[in-house]
Amino acid sequence: MKLGYSTWGMPTVPVDIALSHLAELGFDGVELTVIPGYSTELATLTKSERRRILKLLKKHGLDLPAIAGHTSLMEEDPSVHAANLARLKETIDLAVDWAGPDGPPAIDTTAGSQPDAWESHKSLLVERTQELAEYAQTKGVTLAMEPHVGSIIDTPQKMVELIERVGLPNVKVNFDISHFNVMGYSIEESVSTMAPHAVHTHVKDETGRAPDHQFLIPGEGVFDYVAYLRAMQRHGYTGYISAEVSVMVQRRPAYDPLQAATQTYATLAKAFDSAGIDRSH
Repeated sequence: MKLGYSTWGMPTVPVDIALSHLAELGFDGVELTVIPGYSTELATLTKSERRRILKLLKKHGLDLPAIAGHTSLMEEDPSVHAANLARLKETIDLAVDWAGPDGPPAIDTTAGSQPDAWESHKSLLVERTQELAEYAQTKGVTLAMEPHVGSIIDTPQKMVELIERVGLPNVKVNFDISHFNVMGYSIEESVSTMAPHAVHTHVKDETGRAPDHQFLIPGEGVFDYVAYLRAMQRHGYTGYISAEVSVMVQRRPAYDPLQAATQTYATLAKAFDSAGIDRSH
């Protein structure tokens, strides 16, 4: 396993600064966020900028295991859904442009909607996921769906059912265990179900139970990273463990995105060492 960081927690940090800082800290890879409002927003990524960022990744020795393209698949307005689908397809095209030696990065996205829409809108979600995944398949790209507290896919069981119903080999999971933690799932329960389907991950820290929970910077909460890493290893996961700093944390008046990354690295690198997991390339 390797240690990564998502620029989800760095919305306004220029990509040059973000990549330099993460590499200096010792991260092995990065997940770049390309949704509106970010310094690497998809609409700003000209061909020349895409090439420049690819060169920066190589310069700093950082892998790109995933791209955060989070966009709802469950919008009811047809025109809004069409725009969302077009943006996700453009994000898939971006993954092709940023492909590395192991192929294109995975595209991470949440599904949107609400948990109680599962039974009534499940077929629509399957249909829309299938359409997007079929496009991704023609480009050699993996679609990594992220179960999320408060969304239509909020449990491990729903995620597995979606994968089975879509029935395409490039539909995998962006496994953010924090969403299951705050719902009361044990590490073993969620890891044993999700690790076999995971192509990428997120970790945060947290306290409390949904809906009265708080997501935190790694090291601030109660999550047992060592037990988690050992469980992931035991269940055969060999990819990236990528930290993500939530919007909850970013709303703090004194939030410092670079310091958050520094604290995160110290916490997770120590957990890798304590778990006895070798990160060497």
